[in-house]
Amino acid sequence: MDPQTQDAIPAQSPYTLFGEWFEAARVSEPNDPEAVALATATADGLPSVRMVLLKDWGSDGFVFYSNGDSRKGGELHANPHAALLFHWKSLRRQIRIEGAVSEVSADEADAYFASRSRSSQIGAIASDQSAPLASRGEFLARVSETEARFAGGPVPRPPHWTGFRLAPAAIEFWLDRPFRLHERRRFVRSGDGGWTSSLLYP
Repeated sequence: MDPQTQDAIPAQSPYTLFGEWFEAARVSEPNDPEAVALATATADGLPSVRMVLLKDWGSDGFVFYSNGDSRKGGELHANPHAALLFHWKSLRRQIRIEGAVSEVSADEADAYFASRSRSSQIGAIASDQSAPLASRGEFLARVSETEARFAGGPVPRPPHWTGFRLAPAAIEFWLDRPFRLHERRRFVRSGDGGWTSSLLYP
């Protein structure tokens, strides 16, 4: 049988398939296999996109962390819907995930913040993420001041620093095929909590 006619993206659980592809990316991708493009929009529908790092995932959704007062945080609070895009060039694969977003619990945010390096904790407090900055020197001075303030003690999670969980309503897998005859399969959450899927034209 011609391999081009065979479905390489099976109609199985999208979480199982994501896990298989994500583990393959951890082996093959040279830098940050957990890097994912996050697309948000304002309440008026004006879009923006940036890279974040996936920190946890499961059947309840996909989790990333950020300053809740940043541009992305403000947009997620105003319009709690977003999209994620993983692109693993080493595997020639993509995964798109769309759904509603909510904040993680304070306990989850505390636990992840405590797991970060001390330098990252200090930086999270010193940075007014997305706000105008007069000079690089001003930021580094704030980092030094923050280090001095917490010298010899733990660094507490600032209240504006939190996590967001995207609960997927749709997950689409894309696989490179020769001559741009790519393969796409889209999974959509059904009313009973299960999934339906279908192939899409590339």
